[in-house]
Amino acid sequence: MSYARKLTHGQRCRILVYDLTSESATVVHTDSAVLFEAPNWSAGGDLILNGDGLLWRLPSGGSAPPRQIPLEGVPELNNDHVLAPGSETIFLSANDGHIYEAPLHGGPGRRVTPDDGLMHFLHGVSPDGTTLAYVGIENQRWDAGSLFTMATDGSATTPLTPAPGGPDDGPEYSPAGDWIYFNTERFSTAPGHAQIARIRPDGSDMHRLTTDDRVNWFPHPSPDGARTVYLSYPPGTTGHPADLPVELRLVDGDAWDSPRTVAKLPGGQGTINVNSWSPDSTRFAYVEYPERNTNGGE
Repeated sequence: MSYARKLTHGQRCRILVYDLTSESATVVHTDSAVLFEAPNWSAGGDLILNGDGLLWRLPSGGSAPPRQIPLEGVPELNNDHVLAPGSETIFLSANDGHIYEAPLHGGPGRRVTPDDGLMHFLHGVSPDGTTLAYVGIENQRWDAGSLFTMATDGSATTPLTPAPGGPDDGPEYSPAGDWIYFNTERFSTAPGHAQIARIRPDGSDMHRLTTDDRVNWFPHPSPDGARTVYLSYPPGTTGHPADLPVELRLVDGDAWDSPRTVAKLPGGQGTINVNSWSPDSTRFAYVEYPERNTNGGE
């Protein structure tokens, strides 16, 4: 059985790149057949996405269509995948609940996570490439995910947030490796009211960063540490569903009390689940899912 998401009738997938210098976004690919999700930005200038449970490569300038990266021994993918710093390795979450390692150019994959009773959803790799940060879900309790780290060889599992709890999601290392940014419901009694927080890699000093009435997910620090972009849902949203009017918000430095909305779009799940900053921190990629109007336009 396939769990890969599909476009609805009349829906399109548009992959965009936002440029901080021009403060504008450019569409680099439009697709009406494959629902692409969650771009990474490789050191070589390509976007790495998932779609139809597979991994794809797309030039960030849109000079060619996406092409599949052939993987061996890796089950159908979900949309959580992260590039290892400074290497040609990618870590991938699959729909069997495990994390895999594979060469970015394609080839045989290796399962990283053990059979420990958890479903594992990857979101971060430490700057030195030795440790993964992920969400652990027990017995498919989506309302109680908590954060863990693990060495890239599958050893040294360390819980960061108490379980059950949260739910927590999207753990991602800062460029210096001294913080892990994530979203959590631990600071609210309202179901679904996720806010951005951060915690030290040893599980200490957890504190909240956003305090508004919106539902905030997936914080992504830029490689130079100067900014963070995150996904913001309308108030009252539960979880991180697809096909809602969402915003991408940008935070300069630690000015979490004054984020700037840089894009409004139809999206949510799949838009920006993983870090998609360019290596030079001047651009980031994201995906939107517009419906076609009756006159044939977007």
